[in-house]
Amino acid sequence: MDLALLRTFVTVHRAGSFTRAAALLGLSQPAVTSQIRTLERQLGRPLFLRQARGVTPTTIGDELAHKTAPHLDALVEIAETGLTDDSSLRTLHLAGPPEFTAERALSALTELTGEDGRAFALRASFGNAEEALEGLAAGHHDLAIATARPRGPLLTATPLCDEMHVLVAAPDWAERAGVEELRVTDAPALDRVPVVEVHESLPFVARYWASVFDARPPGPATVVAPDLRAVLTCTVAGAGLAVLPRYLCAEALERGDVVALHDPPVPPLRTYFLVVRTGTLALAHIARAHEALLRAAADWN
Repeated sequence: MDLALLRTFVTVHRAGSFTRAAALLGLSQPAVTSQIRTLERQLGRPLFLRQARGVTPTTIGDELAHKTAPHLDALVEIAETGLTDDSSLRTLHLAGPPEFTAERALSALTELTGEDGRAFALRASFGNAEEALEGLAAGHHDLAIATARPRGPLLTATPLCDEMHVLVAAPDWAERAGVEELRVTDAPALDRVPVVEVHESLPFVARYWASVFDARPPGPATVVAPDLRAVLTCTVAGAGLAVLPRYLCAEALERGDVVALHDPPVPPLRTYFLVVRTGTLALAHIARAHEALLRAAADWN
């Protein structure tokens, strides 16, 4: 079986589209389509179901991808590094949410770069869970940190850590709302406090209100900034209340820049997953980074 055909097949399977696969491979779409048809004729089975938007693998297609993708990744590894098995020159491509990746993951991986910066090269990309997992499946990243567990056999997820969420505001807002620290018992007590969030849909506040108060969130947001670090800065400045990961606001709480408005018996949690393409943990540089992050996460929890 032609390895070039298998490489095209795996790329289509990961990309979910002939068009996206063609762009990744530097080929024309007709060329990709022709290669897939050739492989299907050789196997005597259809590998994809053509749809209006992209393609969906058949059962045979999923089975073939599961069997061949790790081996093709290993061959790419050999082609890129030669036969010396010198993992010290490898580059790790990491993707994840900007705040968690910057504040936790990158610092946990710096030990792999070595004192001279040559032991382990590191490249980071920021994005949401969907973007990180799509990039990982397409081969743009080696590791992805995501808040959603991927489906299907091509990606393997390992729980990394749980993130506790805290309802916070500047001390002045707690006083103006007549809320004693950690004593708010229902949502209406906070109706007068503006909201600071990362998106108009209030993802953090809505989840907190639903799970803790069994109520709809206040809104709309007064300030929207698409980075939790910016949300914290605005909250410290007195823009309103926010729901933030405890690790991100722990120092602000300790300094008294913000106060926790509530201490629920079961605080809302969000789980992070460490995701790789199935089989790629056989590659030394990915395995080292995977192990380093899991080791660091033991302290985060």
